Amino acid sequence: MGVIFILISASLLIAVGFLIAFIWSVKNNQYEDDYTPSVRILFDNETKQQSTVCHAEERSISTNTDSSLSLRMTENNLKSQNLNS
Repeated sequence: MGVIFILISASLLIAVGFLIAFIWSVKNNQYEDDYTPSVRILFDNETKQQSTVCHAEERSISTNTDSSLSLRMTENNLKSQNLNS
């Protein structure tokens, strides 16, 4: 029976600790910015797409010695764009 009292008191101390941490975070404005996270996810994809395009262009410039490879890549891109539209 003594173990139950120890476990209940320990769980209450932990719960009070979490309550104090939550109140502290609310008072220090940790939950004020609710707009930026929803918009940030929209900009991540755009940035990744731009960087992917830049890397693809760099690769095509660096492998420009094989012009047939570049030509095939361009033809494949045009075909995929035509299929999507």
